[in-house]
Amino acid sequence: GHKLLTLAALLGTATGVIHITNRFIDATSQLKDMLEQPHGKTYDWRFGKIHYTKQGHGSPLLLVHDIMPGASGYEWNAVENQLATEHTVYTIDLLGCGRSEKAEITYTNFVFVQLLCDFVKNVIHEETDIIASGFSGSFAIMAYRNNSDYIRKIMLVNPPSPDCLRQMPTRRDHLLKLALEIPVFGTLIYHMIVSKENVANLFVEKMYYNPFHVNTHMEDAYYEASHSGGCYAKYFYSSMISKYMNINISHAVKSLDNSIYIVEGESEPNGKSIMNEYLTDNPAIETAIINESKHIPQIENPEEFLEQILIFF
Repeated sequence: GHKLLTLAALLGTATGVIHITNRFIDATSQLKDMLEQPHGKTYDWRFGKIHYTKQGHGSPLLLVHDIMPGASGYEWNAVENQLATEHTVYTIDLLGCGRSEKAEITYTNFVFVQLLCDFVKNVIHEETDIIASGFSGSFAIMAYRNNSDYIRKIMLVNPPSPDCLRQMPTRRDHLLKLALEIPVFGTLIYHMIVSKENVANLFVEKMYYNPFHVNTHMEDAYYEASHSGGCYAKYFYSSMISKYMNINISHAVKSLDNSIYIVEGESEPNGKSIMNEYLTDNPAIETAIINESKHIPQIENPEEFLEQILIFF
């Protein structure tokens, strides 16, 4: 009995220490306040408050950031002012990301499809063009299929492979999700995954064509966003990593008329073959490659990125 008590005391202490560490990380990650925006607005959605900005005049354009730890509308800051000269630009932080509420739910593809449909209907109130980055392309395509009255054209930036999107969560994925959602210890694992160092590595390895271009402001913004909302930030990540956001988009891609445009960064891994997967489903899709860029051409080569937008919209 004595040993058990000692073990219980040790575990209690460890949990306490980890809890304090978690709280400290949450607090210090917000110090630079990178995500402060002068014209931020809030949309009260059924699963939580959604943060967005609105600027400019002209036909509406909704910018949807990629999904990864720390992603937010900040991803568009190199192009949104320029776009606002021609369009009314809405930049959204998806539920669980950036400044939006970090809800304690399972984030499925359908949640985000619903969010985009509701946002266009209730906030923008008119037909909208969408530019969706990375994985969020799948939300935009499904939203179009569910609600084509409100969505006009879609531009996908480095969209995910339709083949990968077909993978459904396995038992192992389910267990991984449960592990991350354990209080305190799961939060610690999450904090290790989104440490400053790992965020920096993500940029150098996956995001940038030229690792010497990495913008430290960008890194700070991702680091901060991945911790805002404290321990609730991990629910979004646990759903993402365990494939709960996947969905088969092939039917939807086939049904899209000539209103879809795919842009790939020149050095995005498998970029060309992913483009071909989409073209196999729908030969009407238009495509373009952005030179000297990888996963975020809108940041690495904004001039060429903006040119493509002018061509398409």
